[in-house]
Amino acid sequence: MELPYTIVVPDQDLLSRLCGTNDSNLRLIEEYLGTSVFSRGNELSVSEDNPEIQRQFKHLIDRITDEVLDGNVVDSHLVSSIINTTILDGEDEHAFFSKSSIVIPGSFKRVYPKSIQQARLVQALRSYDMVFCVGPAGSGKTFLMMAEALNLLLSHKKSKIVISRPVVEAGESLGYLPGNMEEKVSPYLRPLYDTAESLLPKETVQRFFDLGAIEIAPLAYMRGRTLNDCVIILDEAQNTTCRQMKMFLTRMGENSKVFVTGDITQTDLPKRTMSGLVEAINILKNIDEIKTITMDSESVVRNLLVKKIVQAYEDYGDN
Repeated sequence: MELPYTIVVPDQDLLSRLCGTNDSNLRLIEEYLGTSVFSRGNELSVSEDNPEIQRQFKHLIDRITDEVLDGNVVDSHLVSSIINTTILDGEDEHAFFSKSSIVIPGSFKRVYPKSIQQARLVQALRSYDMVFCVGPAGSGKTFLMMAEALNLLLSHKKSKIVISRPVVEAGESLGYLPGNMEEKVSPYLRPLYDTAESLLPKETVQRFFDLGAIEIAPLAYMRGRTLNDCVIILDEAQNTTCRQMKMFLTRMGENSKVFVTGDITQTDLPKRTMSGLVEAINILKNIDEIKTITMDSESVVRNLLVKKIVQAYEDYGDN
């Protein structure tokens, strides 16, 4: 007779959130493991003596518990994303996934990648000085790049974060807009502000901006600069022209990292204008020190409906 493998959950509220509405999360775990999961009192069990299944069961429950304790809504979509990260073609998924989390000193929470490609992006951000990441909206590109940049800043491995984004709608002619430079470009960089404030106290983020430890630098203001000892992030890079991209990439100085992100399917450039992001990835593809990560719809974690929309567009494009 098989003895159940049991995990004790600290309290009923945590257990309820782990299980999901009508045990929907448990049903996903059962489907993945290929065995039943039982809930009794404050315990979760599987009647399975296979050590590999027991290990995967513990890994999934630990990961979901982390998300609950971080205050995240653990719905079926998030559980599916967690399950997806365990399928790594024979790699030790627990070790790989654990190594891919980002711990930001003073942050609200540890940042866990929610798909295999997100985990590989984190590894690339750590291993390469220049990383391109392309993929659809909601796939976590900007969030993970900003999280790793904040980690490097607060760990004193880099002295500054420089964030940039092409201001396509204003044609990069910011002088006629009211306010100082930060006020002019703030709407375009709002997603990066939001990401930083989701990871650190708002007053901490504002202090970094006030001290210049985080700097906004529209492409129109970067020509002629050399950026040393910093993390340079270019967001929405699909909207750069080829000349802008070359200019941006050559701003990289000593002991700096460059993170470039964009969605090449959503360019706002004039018709018949080639995206600098597309050209750069093609030109630089054979340089070993540069890494390109491509996300797909499976990496979309923003909302289940967004994932379906992205997949529908991908399918349409293949036809």
